[in-house]
Amino acid sequence: MYENEIDSVRALLQSSPRPTSLTERRQRLDLVASADPVAPDIYFERQIIGTCEAEWSLAPGSDPTKTLLFFHGGGYCSGSIQSHRRMVAETGRAARVRTFALGYRLAPENPFPAALDDGLAAFEFLLAQKVPAASIAIGGDSAGGGLTLATMIRLRDAGKPLPGCAWLVSPWVDLEMTGASMDEKDTVDPLIHRDYLEELAGAYLAGTSAREPLASPLHADLPGLPPILIQVGSAETLLDDAVRIARRLGAVDVATSLEIWPHMIHAWPLWAARLTSGRMAIASAGAFINEHLAT
Repeated sequence: MYENEIDSVRALLQSSPRPTSLTERRQRLDLVASADPVAPDIYFERQIIGTCEAEWSLAPGSDPTKTLLFFHGGGYCSGSIQSHRRMVAETGRAARVRTFALGYRLAPENPFPAALDDGLAAFEFLLAQKVPAASIAIGGDSAGGGLTLATMIRLRDAGKPLPGCAWLVSPWVDLEMTGASMDEKDTVDPLIHRDYLEELAGAYLAGTSAREPLASPLHADLPGLPPILIQVGSAETLLDDAVRIARRLGAVDVATSLEIWPHMIHAWPLWAARLTSGRMAIASAGAFINEHLAT
């Protein structure tokens, strides 16, 4: 059943091939990732942080004193609040928390470390709103997963309070693309391929080394981070990014849970309305977040 469901998402993606221009790529991601409507019972509120847009969401019955800060994927060059709105809102419902999605600045107009600076500013904004760090979860998919780790590393190194936990979906943590799955899964991953990632990495790094730890957290010092849940699909070229970062986190005694979801493609919870495995992954993430945030 799950294989048949993921085939419908593959068909959706194939019906809208990736264009060449950056503007069209950004429009396509917003379109295909938001193909399913947001539930009508979710309350949304717009927020501005510096030059960035952000968005609160709150599902009925959720605890507004706990917050999921979310960084969208899109290779640091695309993705938006719109593209990930449903996924974020439903995770907030599952975790019974409010959410705060950040529309961080994108490359190539704003290369590294602009997105990281924005992520840090968003966390500090929440602290200024009197949200305790222990009541904040940080999460993200793909590039947003790498940005989640980089934000926590910056906070730790600055001696600032850390969030209660973190959630990484299909994280991109190695901008050198050295994982074996980059080639082993190339024929089954409908979204992410080496040449495409090389283009995105070049735009984001803009001359910075791909081994810079805050751009490729696979190379970072990781001790002292809060509990982390990592979710990845078995049909992803980024499978090894998730497996390797889980191993590195575990090796330095960071409480780490790794879930590998059979047949699932990159960032599959985006299409949870169509995928049983997407809804199950969001439910698992919600339970993890709810368990680890301070009451």
